Amino acid sequence: MGIGYDLHALVAGRPLVLGGVEVPHPRGLRGHSDADVLTHAVIDALLGAAALGTIGEHFPDTDPRYAGVSSLALLDETVRLVGAAGYQVVNVDSVITAQEPRLQPHLGTMARTLAGRLGVNPDCVAVKATSPEALGAMGRAEGIAAQAVALLEARE
Repeated sequence: MGIGYDLHALVAGRPLVLGGVEVPHPRGLRGHSDADVLTHAVIDALLGAAALGTIGEHFPDTDPRYAGVSSLALLDETVRLVGAAGYQVVNVDSVITAQEPRLQPHLGTMARTLAGRLGVNPDCVAVKATSPEALGAMGRAEGIAAQAVALLEARE
C-alpha cells in the first residue's frame, strides 16, 4: 500500500485539470506540468506502494522535458515502472479537497480516466471530493489538494 498527497495554488490563465479531466473553471493550478494534483497524488501513492521513490525524483520540476506535460503521461510511465518492479494495481482510493469548483459532476469521468491508465476496472478506482468548509488557504479558494491510497499486488 502507498499514500500520495499533492497541493497546488489556483492561478488565472491555466486550465484546471484533475484526474486527467479538464474541469470548467476560470482558474487552473500552478505547476511545472499541468499541475494535476489528483494524478500526482495517485502517482506518489503507486510509487510509494512499490517503494520506488517519489514523483519529484522521477519527474523533477527542474527538467524541461516535463514543462506543461500531461500528468497522464507521467502516470503511464509510473504504471510501467510499477510493472517492471513486479507489481500490478489492485485499486486506488482518492479524495480532492477544494472550495471551488463543485467537482461532483466530474468525479466519475476522473475515475474512469484514471482506471483506463492504470489498467483496472473503473470499479477499482474511487475519486471523492470534499470542501474545506471555508477554512484555511484552501477554504479561501487559494488552491486544491488531493490524497490517494494505492494497493498493489505482486504479479504472478
